[in-house]
Amino acid sequence: MGILSWIVLGLIAGWIARVLMPVTGGIIKTMVLGVVGAVVGGYLSTMLGFGSVTGFNLVSVIIAVLGAILVIFIYRLIQR
Repeated sequence: MGILSWIVLGLIAGWIARVLMPVTGGIIKTMVLGVVGAVVGGYLSTMLGFGSVTGFNLVSVIIAVLGAILVIFIYRLIQR
């Protein structure tokens, strides 16, 4: 998957994660957290053997959203 695909998938994941787990602040911050979450989710999923992000499919979106939720959760812990 190319870098542009990761960014688009991360933006989508960030938007979905924002709906599921609201973050104070602007949408840009959420989208950046979503891109980071997509990368983190893909890395962790591959390392733990749950699957990999191979393109725009349902499994990849779910992995990216879960990664974005994880990153938002960690971000909230750091903000406290």
